Amino acid sequence: MPINDTISAHGNKKLMEVPQTEIGLTVVLFVMCASVVWISGARLAYIVDGIADRFQLAKSLVGLLVLSLATSLPEVATTLTAAVRQTQDLVLNNLFGGIALQTAVLAMSDFWARGAITNYPRKANHALEATLLVFLLSTALIVVSVGETFVFMGVGLGSALIALIYAGAIVLLRRYDGQNDWVPIDLPDPEALPFPAPSGLAGTSNRVLFLQAAFACLAILIFGLLLVVFATRIADQTGLGEGFVGVTLLAGATSLPELTTTITAVRIGAYTMAISNIFGSNLIMLVLVFPADILFRSGPILQNASTTVLLSLSFGVAVTAIFLTGLIVRRKPKIGVFGLDSVLVLVLFLLSILAYYHVR
Repeated sequence: MPINDTISAHGNKKLMEVPQTEIGLTVVLFVMCASVVWISGARLAYIVDGIADRFQLAKSLVGLLVLSLATSLPEVATTLTAAVRQTQDLVLNNLFGGIALQTAVLAMSDFWARGAITNYPRKANHALEATLLVFLLSTALIVVSVGETFVFMGVGLGSALIALIYAGAIVLLRRYDGQNDWVPIDLPDPEALPFPAPSGLAGTSNRVLFLQAAFACLAILIFGLLLVVFATRIADQTGLGEGFVGVTLLAGATSLPELTTTITAVRIGAYTMAISNIFGSNLIMLVLVFPADILFRSGPILQNASTTVLLSLSFGVAVTAIFLTGLIVRRKPKIGVFGLDSVLVLVLFLLSILAYYHVR
């Protein structure tokens, strides 16, 4: 179903013009797809954690390069489809709006970690991930604010620069993973895991383990895309604007895999994998601008972006900077089971929703 047609054809419909039964059916289908994505994402987190243990791989690296890519499959498909259909606002708001949302997901994981999740990492990998993410977000913000001054065959220099910086960031993170020149002290010890990984994974062959991972990824992709279809249909039926839909409902639908895998990873004590999953997914959201720019033939995709895009990038910088501070400052005040950094991220995310609605 054409995403832009779905939204723009009836974008100004009022809720009363759509039968309640039609809206109800769409919501039911949305919830059913969300349930499949949730179960598949949870299973994938268990499997990836098992693979990391079996092959003695660093869980931060596995979260950054494997889990984040798998959970970003719906965003990849949605972004490229919307770019082909020349829907600039939907592409950019879906990508950049999801960054603050996914960071808020990481903040919510404090509830399952029973404390600030930023207290657990033993290495500086995550602080470096957050720093590089802030750099990429700032680069995108500058390009969107100034505009694309150099264009080659319809592709802007800014999106190509973002892709280049991303490639350099991955190389740097990969090389830094084995270093231990930053060693924090007085770290909290992980508590006994209340949700242990399925015991059956230990006796599963490598072939079956990888097949299960592939099926989980396929389910996330297919039902994640169906989530997008039903999310845009709900937006159409309720008369919400395209920019607001892209930065909230659509971004939320495509970020559901990150939510379930992050919560599951935290439940089984894979804290570093959970953090790298979110930061890695956010980095992927930025690099997707480049292939989207290639497919978007109406000009540079970062040119003449809406106010919502500027806001989503700004909020992305802010929430990432808060968590970067939390990773560096080891002794943080707590509010209940939540670290102060997570509370600030959640508050800022709620304020971002109000800001998006105000400028919609």
